[in-house]
Amino acid sequence: MGFEELLEEVGGFGPFQLRNVALLALPRVLLPLHFLLPVFLAAVPAHRCALPGASANFSHQDSWLEAHLPREPDGTLSSCLRFTHPQALPNTTLWGGGQSPGELEGEPSTVPCPQGWEYDRSEFSSTIATEAPPCLSLQWDLVCEQKGLNRATSTFFFAGVLVGAVAFGYLSDRFGRRRLLLVAYVSALALGLASAASVSYTMFAITRTLTGAALAGFTIIVMPLELEWLDVGHRTVAGVLSSTFWTGGVMLLALVGYLIRDWRWLLLAVTLPCAPGIVSLWWVPESARWLLTQGRVEEAHMYLLRCARLNGRPVGEDSLSQEVLSKVAAGERVVRRPSYLDLFRTPRLRYISLCCMVMWFGVNFSYYGPSLELSGLGLNVYHTQLLFGAVELPSKLLVYVSVRHAGRRLTQAGALLGAALALGLRLLVSSEMGSWSIALAVMGKGFSEGAFTTAYLFTSELYPTVLRQTGMGLTALVGRLGGSLAPLAALLDGVWLPLPKLTYGGIALLAACTALLLPETRQAQLPETIQDVERKSALSSLQEEEMSMKQVQD
Repeated sequence: MGFEELLEEVGGFGPFQLRNVALLALPRVLLPLHFLLPVFLAAVPAHRCALPGASANFSHQDSWLEAHLPREPDGTLSSCLRFTHPQALPNTTLWGGGQSPGELEGEPSTVPCPQGWEYDRSEFSSTIATEAPPCLSLQWDLVCEQKGLNRATSTFFFAGVLVGAVAFGYLSDRFGRRRLLLVAYVSALALGLASAASVSYTMFAITRTLTGAALAGFTIIVMPLELEWLDVGHRTVAGVLSSTFWTGGVMLLALVGYLIRDWRWLLLAVTLPCAPGIVSLWWVPESARWLLTQGRVEEAHMYLLRCARLNGRPVGEDSLSQEVLSKVAAGERVVRRPSYLDLFRTPRLRYISLCCMVMWFGVNFSYYGPSLELSGLGLNVYHTQLLFGAVELPSKLLVYVSVRHAGRRLTQAGALLGAALALGLRLLVSSEMGSWSIALAVMGKGFSEGAFTTAYLFTSELYPTVLRQTGMGLTALVGRLGGSLAPLAALLDGVWLPLPKLTYGGIALLAACTALLLPETRQAQLPETIQDVERKSALSSLQEEEMSMKQVQD
């Protein structure tokens, strides 16, 4: 008897599983609140050089500002430079500091803002770009020459997620899903509070990086912890249902960002929900499938009985006896602790791992790139964020229908191809066609979210139980590498304006082609061991040979 038969005895989908999905909804909601937080946290409002005696109101004294600030090639006043001396304007007698008209002949000299910047605070009262710590006189001023540091905060965060994915994937396979989820909650809470209290950019960058590492535990643990309690027929609906909580978090971020305009209070608001999450773990069950692979029969027996009782399944003593569970555990017990090298020791697992790595890089790169760059659509940041969140709901419904009928592989490839086409078509749309640009951006966001939703479900079903968390950790590592590079790719517009969109679309197309190389997992039982994966490969090869022989004979 295997675990699938045990799960059928106690109920593979019922109140027990639904309660589990509900208890694990909070991490799903918290993830986008942190992952997409730079949209508001690192926003750069309109700014200009601080000028002695200048009014903070941007709508007045236009002539006075024109005398002090040079114009950019597009005709706007410079945000990063000022004239060394005020310039005379037509029909005025404005000279600076004893300057004579003769000094104004020729090209006027400019300098970077020597006294810092003044910011338009009508939309954001405070962001990390405009931060002035109350105890310090030095502002962070992450604009102009320092704008790279502002974008780098997202890269630092995703670099932390990358490292955390490796650590949590490996440790949760060794010490259990539930225990490491507690570690993730506590670490995210403590580090999030430390980030909100940062007194310098360096402190903020370090704490945000470590927060990303802690939150990686949510991305790695939650989905497998749900799937390992579900039967084959209900994995799809539960996977799509749980992913809608991510969409709820995306839309909730637009509301929270609109209501809280100070970055410290905003960060505090998205961090404090970790506290009730810690309490909720009291009712979250450990994976009985994982417990049996570790030979912990008594604990698995306790959770299986609890599952049967809550699902209303009468279970006989014979079907869940210690002897039966011991036999199941003996067949699934891990002789050697899992490692990332195990993902490459056998031919089939090596093939699956390499393909998943490329696919996850493309999924993350094409999702976070456009998601963190909301400018250029003609809408304010709050409307754009809400629109990008709303489009994810129909996207998930299409994913649910598609994975059930077309399968995981075609759904994954199709969603990535759709994202690539939407990004490519935006390059052909002129700036005058604003509505078309918005429509294509929203479609691209919907397709990229569909690819993300499918990737979690697809990858979880490809790896065996003994290496599922390790495999998810590896693919998430490579995926977060794509996520960390995506914000920096936006800087390529300095080389060629369409280059960022071309990069996002090209990598999404490569990932789509790679997804077609993976095996289909629809209606397939979850593999328990490495031998199960290799055996399926051998059976598939044998079936192909038989089909070829029949064709030759016919």
